[in-house]
This record gives sequence, structure tokens and C-alpha cells, in this order.
Amino acid sequence: MAVHEPPRRSPGYHLPSFRRNRTTSATASYAAAARTDARAYAFAFASLRLLTGFVFLWAFLDKTFGLGYATPSGKGWIDGGSPTKGFLGGVAAGPMESTFHSWAGDTWADSLFMLGLFGIGVALIAGVALRFAAVAGTVMMALMWVAEWPPAQHLSDGSPSMSTNPFADYHLVYALVLTALAVASAGDTLGFGRLWARLPLVSRKRWLR
Repeated sequence: MAVHEPPRRSPGYHLPSFRRNRTTSATASYAAAARTDARAYAFAFASLRLLTGFVFLWAFLDKTFGLGYATPSGKGWIDGGSPTKGFLGGVAAGPMESTFHSWAGDTWADSLFMLGLFGIGVALIAGVALRFAAVAGTVMMALMWVAEWPPAQHLSDGSPSMSTNPFADYHLVYALVLTALAVASAGDTLGFGRLWARLPLVSRKRWLR
């Protein structure tokens, strides 16, 4: 009776497989690219946040101290000037024309307007309370939009309004920017957003972030 040995398989020679290495390398490259993109987006939003904050804070400083830009020297808030009298008193179109005229120069209107400019400016520059700043800023921009009333082609006296767009203007752009900064958590980069979010009160009240 013949005994057959099972055939021996020769290990032979196999070329090294680079497929797994290529896959790992590609995944690592994609992850590194994603991290780079995330950092770029974060710094872009942070830069936008700082610039927008400076717009609001500078408006507060100029109107408070009369730095000679939008507010002449000696006409600042600390000199007895009114931050709202000129703007609201000059409203010449729109459904709230008479209402804005009645608000112009009132102490409560001046105080709320200046508090809004200061609070929004500081919040954006510090990178904290961006959601609250976005809501407050959107309300402010909406009221200013109604005051200028871009849909009007003519003012109440019949003269041309010089409006260049019946809807979109810089007030709406600022409102959208404020909202985008809050949604993107833009205070986490170049700001104190992460520290702010760890505060006990803020961690319980998410709308304060």
C-alpha cells in the first residue's frame, strides 16, 4: 500500500503589498488636510469676529468721546451730545418715521443704543456670549434697517431716497455675520470662548454662550 505524502507548498516569493500602506497614508493625508482646513476656517472666522467687534466698539468710543470721525469733537455723549438724535431725527421714510422721531434724543434710547454698541463690541472682541450678541445685534440692525428703509425710492418729502437696493444693505450683512460667528463658535479661536463656556452659569444656560 503506497503512502502518499501531501504536497508541500513552497512559500515562494511574494512582492510586498503596499495597498494597506497606501490606504493608511491616504487616510492620514486626508485627516491632516481636514485639520489644516479646520484651523484655516477657525482663524478666518476669528479674524472676522475681531474686525466686526472693532466696528461696534469704535462706534461706541467715537460717539462717546467725540473722536472727530462720525462724531465731531465736543459733540460726544460725555459732552452732552445725543447718539440717537441726529440719526433717528433724520429718518425721512418708512412705516416707523414718526415713531423714530419721537424716540430721537430720549435718554433711554441713547442709553440702550450705546449699551448695545459697547456690549456687542466687547463680546465679539473677547469671543464670549456670541449668541446673546448675535440676537442683540440683529435686533439693532433690524431697527436701523427700518430707519433707513431701503425699499423707498423717494423720501416723505418726495425727494429721491438714493437707495441702491430695495432689500439688501450693510445692516443685513452685519446681522448675518453676527449669526454666523455665533453658529461657528468663533470665540474659541483667538478669544476666550472655551473658558467662557466652562463657567458654571454659562454651562447651564447655553444661550449665554
